[in-house]
Amino acid sequence: MTSMVDNEIDEDATVGVAADLLGLTVRTLHHWDEIGLASPSRRTPAGYRLYTWDDLERLSRVVAYREAGLTLDAIRDVLDDATAEIGDTLREQRAQLAERIHDLRQLDERLERMTTAHERGILMSDDEQREVFGEDWDPQQSRAARFVWGGSKQWAQFAERSASRSPSQWRALSEAMSALQRDLADAVGRGVEPGSEEADGLAERHRELFSNFFPLTRQMQVCLGRMFEADPGFSSYYNGIGDGLAAWFRQSVDESARHHGIDPDTATWE
Repeated sequence: MTSMVDNEIDEDATVGVAADLLGLTVRTLHHWDEIGLASPSRRTPAGYRLYTWDDLERLSRVVAYREAGLTLDAIRDVLDDATAEIGDTLREQRAQLAERIHDLRQLDERLERMTTAHERGILMSDDEQREVFGEDWDPQQSRAARFVWGGSKQWAQFAERSASRSPSQWRALSEAMSALQRDLADAVGRGVEPGSEEADGLAERHRELFSNFFPLTRQMQVCLGRMFEADPGFSSYYNGIGDGLAAWFRQSVDESARHHGIDPDTATWE
């Protein structure tokens, strides 16, 4: 180990000089002195503490081992215990460091996925998205949604969940959504009345399923129902699933909200 004090000093060093030589603070040297880790051996006639060359050598070893990640107690054992196996101590430190490196790499991977999810939405290639969501799926949809919703809390929640969602989980969610749409179309075809127990159940099923993307309150669901009916793109999509579904779904969500004490006419996006 190369000493941080390569040449013998001409005279003993004060605390301030020792701190400058080793790149430490005076407060640190005082602390190490107080705990008996590295103390000055001499004093001036006036009582000021002085570090000898040997003291500075010990300090330099403390600094080296501290930079290697050892605790002060471990450093004391290495320096003071003649039976201490320095190699074993350092190997143990390396093993702990390897664990930290592994954890940091995993953290970096999670951060990378979250960063990409905030930018792209769904972390699958275009081909993977079509395989999971069907050939009619347009992969540009999630990327386009970022420009509309990218600054919202809901987009952030969507991205955070998307970052940890696997293709198989996306597939299961897609299949559940398709099953719900089939049941909605069937309900419209059979003339199920909005506000009925069955319609309420379908509205709640939609809210719970949609909450896989971001938490969806009943007031927010009312706002979605309005958009599904009023927006030409959404309206066309839902009416393509079942004739009149867009209006029926909006009415069913409104009635479900009323049953939970919410006035759909004053509902707002939370």
